Amino acid sequence: MKKLRILLDSTYLLPIIGIDVVGLEETLTILKELYDKGLAEYYYTPFNLIEVLGKIAKTRYDENRVRQGLTAIVERFNLVFPTIEGYLKALKLRTLGHRDFIDLLLYTTSLTRGLKFLTRDRDLIEFLNRVGEDIDFILYEERFIKEYKLVLSQ
Repeated sequence: MKKLRILLDSTYLLPIIGIDVVGLEETLTILKELYDKGLAEYYYTPFNLIEVLGKIAKTRYDENRVRQGLTAIVERFNLVFPTIEGYLKALKLRTLGHRDFIDLLLYTTSLTRGLKFLTRDRDLIEFLNRVGEDIDFILYEERFIKEYKLVLSQ
């Protein structure tokens, strides 16, 4: 199996810095197993960090846990930036009506950098499909669980 190159939606980084997300356990287990077996490498953008830090800033957080989580992300995952075309495409998609600009930047980064994009954001996928965008490289969480649970069991 060719190594998976996956840009993670911010949801999957939250538990690393100390914010539990309901219903992520199975996905996180699969992600860890893929990583441990050398079958996947994970990517993040500065926009992921802005998003997760914005969420944690609204909570009572443990600074050491956040430090450990950020260190783990920076040391184990690959930092990636959108291309110029990715930035421009995100702007264009924003004018078509999707409100979450960070999600658009993550989508266009994965698109222009040749990465899979793991997300559970059904609204984003439905919007992209409605406006005729390529969504074949998006790993919708439910499908990801089914597909890679099977791969790992073989």
